[in-house]
Amino acid sequence: MCSLSLYNKPDYWSVKAKKEGFPARSVYKLQEMDKKFGLFAGFAKGPEQSRRFKVLDLGAAPGSWSLYALRRGGPGIFVLGVDLAPLSSHAQGACFDEERCTFLQGDLTRREIQEAVLAQGPFNLVLCDAAPGTTGNPGIDALRSLVLAEAALEYADQGLLTGGNFVVKVFQGGDTPRLLQGIRNRFKTGRSFKPGACRSTSFETYYLGLTHLPPPALEA
Repeated sequence: MCSLSLYNKPDYWSVKAKKEGFPARSVYKLQEMDKKFGLFAGFAKGPEQSRRFKVLDLGAAPGSWSLYALRRGGPGIFVLGVDLAPLSSHAQGACFDEERCTFLQGDLTRREIQEAVLAQGPFNLVLCDAAPGTTGNPGIDALRSLVLAEAALEYADQGLLTGGNFVVKVFQGGDTPRLLQGIRNRFKTGRSFKPGACRSTSFETYYLGLTHLPPPALEA
């Protein structure tokens, strides 16, 4: 297993992130998925830009994904970030602007946090790069990751617009295939993808739900 000291050693992506003004290398995972799958599909241009494109960023700290969304969307974007940990000092200036971005510090699995988040929806895009505190035991870590991923999917169930997109990080193992099937039941396309910026020693991957389906019609 890779030691924490190796993870803390700057690599190509870490150096690139610093040069481009992002607090973490994780931004390039989102960038690759956006370029490949069009995560911001439906973002309004020109006169229609008055219609805000809303992004929910769960597990936002240190703030790279929120900053990417802000840069990607310009004045027509609104980003709500949520995390137990605070944002980096670099990201705080951009993400405490009530016009385009705000940050809520708290546990995304808590009901009161969920209610506060959903009150600011609905959202066009739900992102979750949240990861649990790791133990070094792959089975336990995968189970803890699954709890967060399932919570993120619940946010999408309740707060994602029809046609919107969803991205969630998971640690491979355990019952993750069931989660992917749940995504496929809710979206036109559901798939797994491991971006190039993921460390080769990591067992993380991402599940994507593309084009959120409308809820099934109730029978008369």
